[in-house]
Amino acid sequence: MAHHKPDEAAADGTSSSTQPPSYDTSQAPRVYKVGYPPQKNLTTEFTNTLRETFFHDNPLKQYKDQSGSTKFRMGLQFLFPVFDWGRTYNLSKFKGDLIAGLTIASLCIPQDIGYSKLAYLDPQYGLYSSFVPPLIYAAMGSSRDIAIGPVAVVSLLLGSLLQNEVDHEKNKEEYLRLAFTATFFAGITQAALGFLRLGFLIEFLSHAAIVGFMGGAAITIALQQLKYVLGITNFTKETDIVSVMESVWRSVHHGWNWQTVVIGFSFLAFLLLAKYIGKKNKKYFWVPAIAPITSVILATLFVYLFRADKQGVQIVNNIKKGVNPSSVHKIYFTGPFLAKGFKIGVVCGMIGLTEAVAIGRTFAAVKGYQLDGNKEMVALGTMNVVGSMTSCYIATGSFSRSAVNFMAGCRTPVSNVIMSMVVLLTLLVITPLFKYTPNAILGSIIISAVIGLVDYEAAILIWKVDKMDFIACMGAFFGVVFKSVEIGLLIAVAISFAKILLQVTRPRTVLLGNLPGTTIYRNTDQYPDARHVPGVVIVRVDSAIYFSNSNYIRERILRWLTDEEENAKAEGLPKINFLIVEMSPVIDIDTSGIHALEDLNKNLQKRGIQILLSNPGSAVIEKLHSSKLTDHIGSNHIFLTVADAVHFCSSKSMQEP
Repeated sequence: MAHHKPDEAAADGTSSSTQPPSYDTSQAPRVYKVGYPPQKNLTTEFTNTLRETFFHDNPLKQYKDQSGSTKFRMGLQFLFPVFDWGRTYNLSKFKGDLIAGLTIASLCIPQDIGYSKLAYLDPQYGLYSSFVPPLIYAAMGSSRDIAIGPVAVVSLLLGSLLQNEVDHEKNKEEYLRLAFTATFFAGITQAALGFLRLGFLIEFLSHAAIVGFMGGAAITIALQQLKYVLGITNFTKETDIVSVMESVWRSVHHGWNWQTVVIGFSFLAFLLLAKYIGKKNKKYFWVPAIAPITSVILATLFVYLFRADKQGVQIVNNIKKGVNPSSVHKIYFTGPFLAKGFKIGVVCGMIGLTEAVAIGRTFAAVKGYQLDGNKEMVALGTMNVVGSMTSCYIATGSFSRSAVNFMAGCRTPVSNVIMSMVVLLTLLVITPLFKYTPNAILGSIIISAVIGLVDYEAAILIWKVDKMDFIACMGAFFGVVFKSVEIGLLIAVAISFAKILLQVTRPRTVLLGNLPGTTIYRNTDQYPDARHVPGVVIVRVDSAIYFSNSNYIRERILRWLTDEEENAKAEGLPKINFLIVEMSPVIDIDTSGIHALEDLNKNLQKRGIQILLSNPGSAVIEKLHSSKLTDHIGSNHIFLTVADAVHFCSSKSMQEP
């Protein structure tokens, strides 16, 4: 076996197993051998796997050695963080929350009215959804910065999926009941994922797919607003860009209302200018925040004073006054609409969850505090379950409002409570004033809000970093824009899973060479100076070896070997006698992987080539030992480092006549 000092093993980037390494004292210097982990019984192994899968953050550690009353108090604070941060709440924090709450309220009111139209619901339901859910979240949520309410993408997705089942014009009551049912099951899904600690499921939708989906949805939402901005009465119900543009073009000569166009595009320019000012100078963050409500007030006054509604300008008309009525009796718990509501709720709930958790983590990272994703899911789910019973539709974290909330200086979730109180005041007193608000201004507000969702800079970065991710991004984007939101979402999920399958079934294997003057062996493509060892082929497998990739890995290793044999023959180099498989990145192996290694060993024996393994991890060496593969290969052919294995090969080659 190879003779080198322990620091040389460290230089090779490897380490011994958790068990103290054994070594041979009969020779000097010491030679480390691959350690075998202690045997674990089935119960212990299963418990450890379960704990690592669902409780990797060890949430119960803080309850250890605590009294019963302390455990109860800590449990209450865990479920309701308000009991934790509320103890240190003071006037200074309230000032920041008050300013932030009033600021996001001025932004959310016109947005809520507009977003409810995306879901094909009456305007008051958007306001309802910014009253009750934020109160629930303020008590249960752990993010200090998220602003809760309806959002454009989820509103569009919900409206699109509901419309496929029930026509919102012909069967308005059934449509409304199905919306509440979907909201109920969206909440149940979100809370269940958090309670069962299954939050990792939302990670299956890759960042690239989300960027593409959100960008496509933003384009679709903006195109839908052309109906209001141009004053078109006969507009397509389809959401794809071709149908929308055809509908716009057919109406160009007789369907557009010039007064509506003037209102829509004038205020759209004003809103975009306000956003530009706020983006250019952070001190003026309040300018884009108050611009929507300012636009609504001015546009409403304009229509009322000049009676533009009499000249074809479409207006909101009456918004139902009063606080949220109960809707428990409207949720479908039986019948054919139950399954439909469940399906729609799961899809919308997952998208809302993905958006909210991403927003929460973004701002938590900026402020330097930890966000518990599973706790967030329980909070979001609970607020939607309660919301479904109080005439709300799906609410989640809004990026635009959360950004304003953050920049306005929010300190705690109390900013959501302030916003909720302003919305309540609006529902009780102010709603009649929105009667003459033109639909065009709501369309302009929505267009200005969703433009930021088209993250072209992120798409460019994705292209530079990972072309496969870019395909996922563009697939989701074009699926939404040219077909529908559902198809785009399906493409996003499909491509995300396809990428995972591709990486699992076709893992990377690379040839290693020696960096001159060292005992380090690295990828020859990454390090062109790395030299091949005569008579030896060194291959590294960069993945676990499972049933899904075991045959590919075996065949790929044999192909590497065949290519190197041909190169050696062509260049007159020594015959290949040894194959070293570097297994440091192989975190696990199953029975199919073991069979593949057995077949590889038999194939090599027929060709007169000896296989050697380098640094198999604890889980891998344990399974190799249990399967007796270590006996077939030979325990003296399993080494801690590639350098040890190469030294062994060199010694054997020198001993041959």
